[in-house]
Amino acid sequence: MEQNQPKTGKFALNFGVFLGVVSVVFSLMLFSLDMHYQGGIAVMLVSIVITLVFIVLGMLNFKKANNGFMSFGQALKIGVGIGLIGAVISVLFNQVLINFIDPETMTKAMEYQRQQLEVAGLTSDQIDAQMGMAEKFSSPLIQIGIGLVGSIILSFLVSLVPALILKKSAQDN
Repeated sequence: MEQNQPKTGKFALNFGVFLGVVSVVFSLMLFSLDMHYQGGIAVMLVSIVITLVFIVLGMLNFKKANNGFMSFGQALKIGVGIGLIGAVISVLFNQVLINFIDPETMTKAMEYQRQQLEVAGLTSDQIDAQMGMAEKFSSPLIQIGIGLVGSIILSFLVSLVPALILKKSAQDN
C-alpha cells in the first residue's frame, strides 16, 4: 500500500504566510524607527536571512513529513513558493504603507537618495539624472512587479544551497 506524499504547495503556503507576516512585522519595525524609506545593506541582509530561515524551515518540515526524503526539485518548489507567497504579502503591505499609512514615503525616499548621492560626491547633473531614473520606477505597478520578480529570483538563489544540502532520495540509501 502506497502512502500519500505530502504536497509541496501546502508547505510553501504555510511557510510563505509565516515569512510574509514576519516581513510585515520587520517593515513595521522599520517604520516605527522612521527607517522604512532608507533601505541599505543591513536591511537587505536581514531580509535575506529571514527569507533563508523560512525556506530552510519549510524544506525541513516537508522532508520530515515525507519520511526523510525530498528531491532537489521539491526543495526548489518549496523555496520559491515560500518566497513568492511571502513577497505577495510583503509587497501588498508595502503598498498599504506607501499609499495609506505614510503617503510621504516616496518623497522621503527621494530626498534621502538625493542626500546619499550628494555625500557620494556626484555632480548636480549626475544627481538629477539618477533622480529622474528613480522617478520612472516609482509607479505602484512597477514597484509591485519588481518586488515580486526580485523575490522570486532571490528565493530561487537562496533555495539552491539548502536544496542541495537537504535533498535525499530513496536511491541515496
